Amino acid sequence: MKPFFLDPAMIATIGGAFYPTGYSMVMFPSADEAQAVGQHLPEQGFGGDDVYLITPEMLLSQITPTVKDADTPLPSAGTDAATVRAYTKLARDGHTALLVKTDDEAAAERLMLEVRKVKYSIAQRYRALVIEDL
Repeated sequence: MKPFFLDPAMIATIGGAFYPTGYSMVMFPSADEAQAVGQHLPEQGFGGDDVYLITPEMLLSQITPTVKDADTPLPSAGTDAATVRAYTKLARDGHTALLVKTDDEAAAERLMLEVRKVKYSIAQRYRALVIEDL
């Protein structure tokens, strides 16, 4: 598990909102729950470089600003900006996130095997052109 940094590849080409294709974002009510899940992900086959820990402060300073111009000049046709706004609301309430590399459905299911062991707030998988609820 490593600290998050916003890689330019995690930004949507159109609109510029956070859109990390090939990753899943899961938010937890507490940092302890996020860290516990993150520490058990190697048991599910995830490497340390596959998992980012995102504190509320990181989310608010790096991810939230990506929606600033997402609806300009026209409202976004997708849900990427609305999804970032949902993350922002949770981060303001102190929720912590994990961003996990999930290239395929099998990886997403392995992730959710650990996530479902604790209380989580939201879980989204970013695929090309679709954000999937997990």
